Amino acid sequence: MDLFLKAAIEEAELGLKEGGIPIGSVLVIDNKIIGRGHNRRVQKGSSILHAEMDCLENAGRLTARDYQKSILYSTLSPCDMCSGTALLYKIPRIIVGENKTFQGPESYTKSRGIKLEILQDKRCIELMESFIKTRPELWNEDIGV
Repeated sequence: MDLFLKAAIEEAELGLKEGGIPIGSVLVIDNKIIGRGHNRRVQKGSSILHAEMDCLENAGRLTARDYQKSILYSTLSPCDMCSGTALLYKIPRIIVGENKTFQGPESYTKSRGIKLEILQDKRCIELMESFIKTRPELWNEDIGV
């Protein structure tokens, strides 16, 4: 398994242990994790702390050049908000653990030049399927349903 996807999965598992939604993300520059995070909407009472947003916040302020050579890993296909943030900062590549349980605006993201890789990782799928089954109301809140 990819070391960076493994780190994103660890973040997702941490979020689940905290009573939140099991989605994790890491930002990688020059083969080094510079930011990591997980969905903390429940834990922080936040409207925007999806895993990717938490990860980017934890990476801190970066230069445009830093973002333009980064790779964003996420255990789940990024939503409109998170995809938009990647577009805004011109992150060139997103590696997604799975998009079976949820698919963000992947076609649009690709049309704007981001290279998207979908891995359909078994652990990522299991985390989300189990969560959606046991906490459908929280999942629906997270995706705006």
